[in-house]
Amino acid sequence: MTWTLLYLRSRRVPLALAVALGGAAVVWAVSLAFAEDRDVTPMVVVLTVLLMVAALAPTLAGPDENLDRTASMRWPWRRAGHLLAGLVVVLAVLLATRHTGARFGPAALVVRDAAGLLGLTAACATVLGAGRSWFLPLAWTIIAALYPQDGTWAAMATWQGQPPDSRAATVTAAVLAVGGLIGYSVAGPARTDPAD
Repeated sequence: MTWTLLYLRSRRVPLALAVALGGAAVVWAVSLAFAEDRDVTPMVVVLTVLLMVAALAPTLAGPDENLDRTASMRWPWRRAGHLLAGLVVVLAVLLATRHTGARFGPAALVVRDAAGLLGLTAACATVLGAGRSWFLPLAWTIIAALYPQDGTWAAMATWQGQPPDSRAATVTAAVLAVGGLIGYSVAGPARTDPAD
């Protein structure tokens, strides 16, 4: 077996991809069957991005999060590549629907929320570990998508549910994306207690 295949299996990537793609396919099929408009509502788009990110979150660490630190490999580049590959998967799946009967979009909303939520998840993995990294993005996104607020500070607090042209939401998502990417790439997932 190659190193890449072993890496993907140890991180449970095939299962995570199946769950992420399956979840997106179910939402797409339901939207295709029951929606009156071709464009999926923004709230459904945001929640679908969240579903895919949450499914990919456990892949941010292997079975032993401390083992990564003992290897003689250069992990920061691998971690960054892993996170960017997750972003590509989310974007490719959702933006591919632009040519179907149920479209996830606009593209700016998908890109902003996917990058921001992956960055937030990566930051949480650095602090809480990969197993718990989806808790904060889930709670924050559900509240923000259901109750988006007006005004600059409120738009920053509810960036996930803001319109795609919101500058405050875009800046917030960009900060979370870059901060999460750098933090996770450099520090990796949180250390775990060997007794866990």
